[in-house]
Amino acid sequence: MELRDRIRAGAGEIKADYVITNGNLINVASSEIYPAEVAIKDQYIVAIGDVDHCKGPDTRIIDAEGGYLSPGMIDGHLHVECSKLSVTSFAKLVVPLGTTSIVSGLDQILVVAGLEGVRHFLDEANGSPMGIFWGAPCKTPYTMPTSTVGHYFGPDDHRETHEWPECIGIWETVREFIQEEDEQVLEALEIAEKNNLPVFGCAPMCRGHKLASYANAGVRLDHESYTVEESLEKLRNGMFVVVRESSISHFLEENIQLATKLAPKAQHRVSFCTDDVVASDVLKRGHLDNMVRMAIREGVDPISAIQMATINSAVAYRIDHKVGIIAPGRLADIVIVDDPATFNVQQVVAKGKLVAKGGKMITELKAPARPASLTDTFKVKPTSPDDFKVRTSLDAEKVKVLAIEATNQIFVRKGKEVVMNVRNGEVLPDIDNDLIYISVVERYGKTNNRPTGIASGFNLKRGALATSTSPDDNNIVCIGTNSEDMSIAVNHIIAAGGGQVVVDNGEVVEFLTLPIGGIVSDIEPFEMAVLEEKLDDAARTLGCDVPWPFMYMFVLSITAIPDYAMTDLGVVDCVALEIVDPVQGPAE
Repeated sequence: MELRDRIRAGAGEIKADYVITNGNLINVASSEIYPAEVAIKDQYIVAIGDVDHCKGPDTRIIDAEGGYLSPGMIDGHLHVECSKLSVTSFAKLVVPLGTTSIVSGLDQILVVAGLEGVRHFLDEANGSPMGIFWGAPCKTPYTMPTSTVGHYFGPDDHRETHEWPECIGIWETVREFIQEEDEQVLEALEIAEKNNLPVFGCAPMCRGHKLASYANAGVRLDHESYTVEESLEKLRNGMFVVVRESSISHFLEENIQLATKLAPKAQHRVSFCTDDVVASDVLKRGHLDNMVRMAIREGVDPISAIQMATINSAVAYRIDHKVGIIAPGRLADIVIVDDPATFNVQQVVAKGKLVAKGGKMITELKAPARPASLTDTFKVKPTSPDDFKVRTSLDAEKVKVLAIEATNQIFVRKGKEVVMNVRNGEVLPDIDNDLIYISVVERYGKTNNRPTGIASGFNLKRGALATSTSPDDNNIVCIGTNSEDMSIAVNHIIAAGGGQVVVDNGEVVEFLTLPIGGIVSDIEPFEMAVLEEKLDDAARTLGCDVPWPFMYMFVLSITAIPDYAMTDLGVVDCVALEIVDPVQGPAE
């Protein structure tokens, strides 16, 4: 719809396609609630309040049935691919819950399929009721030292993609890149400054002089605070605070205290994101609607909580001229809820059309055809059991080994020194003491790397688990009690072109196929939820006792999180930012 037509539609010279009636408008700009109608033409809101002048003989009515009209909600930081759902399938999951926009770097398909993959996903979103505001990743991969990926995103890509209409800033600016003055990242920030694009942060546990140094890079916001004191310090240093509540990391109750206790007058600088969610969790708890309800339970007044999910996020990301408020000139993304205090979603209008009612999509969404560049992404030869062993040249029967220990906080991995037995130069797993193998298999055919180390904290008693969706490089991560089952698990994923698998005693017990980039699928959300639970249940039958077995496993390759990680380069010390040998020396 052209600008002239929008202007004329607001004046009533062009009549509205739809008018929402019998509703109470939650005006997040003025912090008011009052009866009002909303006129919609094409994808846009053209008038609010008394809109009789916009009604014509062909104008259709959407009856709000006495409900309350909230802006469509905006997820301020989301790796949509980590849901294992395609853009279309993810829209089916969250749009009925009132999420109509997400901010994402699409960094997972980027490292697999490059700009072609990102462009494909953005075009897919443009044709769906869920909009994607894209942040160009500061650099990919985010790993330090740099792991092996299909596409390395750098300054030349920034010069090209900053012209894309969906690009709103620099995504996931990892603190370590700034700390180490990474040349490519600093160049990307300089390009962004010339293009007047903001910088979005990623700085867990960054405080004091490190935070001062980081903030000087022009970082506008951050979503990675582990404590409310950390959130307050970032707020005081000029950043917008994006509170995270994901499926696997629960920070809202902690960090919402910024708005309720430590800085209540700065509520307008607090917004929401989910970062990483899975279908089974969203179908149980909800998405951003759940965060609104949680914030209200923690003492945030309903209008403020709704602002955190809408206009606050839009202002933080500088997209409030497009979304985040029910006002003329904005996209017609409108959520009708029962009451601001309970915030149960009844109807959803997205991009100007009624698309969901009673928690269900009422319009059919079809995924686009997938090009071969997204479905043929494994260039790796099959593995053998010999690939999954920890070896040492030390002439010792026992050795000291650095094990990567999963903790009860999924995004905190510790290193612990353990003593393990050696036989013929091979470090043997110690299942009784929860010391098993972990390996990362490079899948892009560039290095044939497949190092193996020792993991702890999973309590796996037999078998193996493997996944090809594994940020930030999406190589194949595998944990197991024996090399044979690990090889079978990895080879099954390679042959299938991507997925997650449980193997026990040489047999594939459960498998979830992920044919798009080896990381996502077009299946229905409820179907994904069923398969996720089957996979996790199968892992638990093997003894694995972490809350989310596959998510705990697939984040082991993220080096931006302390203290240790595993990539296709080997065991990474995430503080020293270097590769370390898991075998530390002979045991005394």
